[in-house]
Amino acid sequence: MASNVVGVVVDATQVSYIGQDCEIIPEQLGRKYGHFTKRLDLSFNLLRSLEGLEEFICLEELILDNNLLRSDLQLPGLPHLHTLTINKNQISELDGLLDHLAEVVPLLKYLSLLGNQACPNELVSLDNDESDYQRYRYFVLHKLPNLKFLDSRKVTKKEQEETVTRGAFMNVVKPRDLGSGEDELDAQGFHQYTPLPQGTRDGRNHKVSQHMRLNRAARWSSG
Repeated sequence: MASNVVGVVVDATQVSYIGQDCEIIPEQLGRKYGHFTKRLDLSFNLLRSLEGLEEFICLEELILDNNLLRSDLQLPGLPHLHTLTINKNQISELDGLLDHLAEVVPLLKYLSLLGNQACPNELVSLDNDESDYQRYRYFVLHKLPNLKFLDSRKVTKKEQEETVTRGAFMNVVKPRDLGSGEDELDAQGFHQYTPLPQGTRDGRNHKVSQHMRLNRAARWSSG
């Protein structure tokens, strides 16, 4: 399907606007495609704000990987959204963000925050270990108990049970300032990581700037 907006790729109800270095969501994007888009990919941009998403009233999947979004990001109410990936942004604190997500995306089933300081796994720092990451999972599941997948893992029955008794006490301490950590992450090639399970990966290639590897967008079935 041809598009009048430069850089946009449209395939039925899927819209991709990838690697355009945009700092805001173009107004014409929502005006032209918002009324029918179910899957929106805005990865590899420079987004600091999500203003304009309110036009996407049918949205079920939202990909925001490799942007500049922080912990205070604001999503509009998206009552149909079940999949949200915000990998490799600038999220450093969880508490307020998770409260916000619980309010505006009540049907959320899949969330991925890999590559953010607030997600303490070894992709962010080798100082993290499995116990750090597990505490993070308990806290996220405490805040968002309807999740079925978190990052690259399915939520287990044991995790659900542990969350009931431990989750509220597992808030991850805000990480120290990593200084040049962003460059270190890039040097380690984090952006090559594809967090979704193999069965849900989408085969479309993303057009990004030359210094980036092609990233595969994810598709998660709500069924």
